Amino acid sequence: MNTPLHSHDLQEKIEELKKLIRESGIDASEELDQLEVKIQARSKTESTWKRVELARHPDRPYALDYIHRIFDGFIELHGDRSFGDDPALIGGLGFFEGRPVTILANQKGRTLKENMHRNHGMANPEGYRKALRLAKQAEKFRRPIVTFVDTAGAYPGLGAEERGIGEAIARNLRDFSQLKTPIICIIIGEGGSGGALGLCVGDKIYMLENAIYSVISPEGCASILLRDASRAKDAAAMLRITSADLLDFKVINGIIPEPPGGAHTDPVAAAVSIRQVLAKELHDLCGRNPSVLVRYRNQKILKIGHWNEGA
Repeated sequence: MNTPLHSHDLQEKIEELKKLIRESGIDASEELDQLEVKIQARSKTESTWKRVELARHPDRPYALDYIHRIFDGFIELHGDRSFGDDPALIGGLGFFEGRPVTILANQKGRTLKENMHRNHGMANPEGYRKALRLAKQAEKFRRPIVTFVDTAGAYPGLGAEERGIGEAIARNLRDFSQLKTPIICIIIGEGGSGGALGLCVGDKIYMLENAIYSVISPEGCASILLRDASRAKDAAAMLRITSADLLDFKVINGIIPEPPGGAHTDPVAAAVSIRQVLAKELHDLCGRNPSVLVRYRNQKILKIGHWNEGA
């Protein structure tokens, strides 16, 4: 069985081929160009998939790991005042450098038991309604909001559909866009589909260096568009889901660097990097007129993507 060559191995073979062509005088520039395009595509695929693996790394810090390292006196609040509480989406109050803030976050579990309790970080409608309740409370008491996004998506179960998961996310999109208080969103791991969007409408959106943000998972895209779930790596590259891609599209405002090897290698250093961004942005946003924040927030949202009105 032949072992597939990596992009750097292929590049070495190309250089050898170029040398042979120069020595023989054969014109094969077109074929070489085609090979180099394929190498670049493979390199992009390998690089993107590495980010996906790091975003999903089992030792990667989750929301509560960052919250306890960045904020003081965090108190979790529970319930949506309608159906119940959702452990997959946590919310509460804390202090950042003496300033009271509201914190909302997707929370995954470390163990099988905790993941069953947290539903692998996939929130139900009551989670998004709890988040909106606390966000409106923050607006009332003039507290800035910080969200940590880390979910493969909202929970697609029968109960979630019966209780209106689509309506709950849609309401969050609408109401978060109008909240008269600063909102900073940070994607710390996976930012998947509408489940991520329900917490990711803000004045400033940042991604950790190895986080991903996409309308669908690579596996889902490969199954639907490529008709082959095994081509998830190719789908990931096509989706353009890395922090560099999202910054290039101007969907996010910036990238937060991670320690070499990923955030899991040094969670304290990763938390320090997030703290530095929060200190800068909270100082700036909290000094602005709330009505102006809403106007610029909506302008930012409307500028995403390319579209035309009319013929």
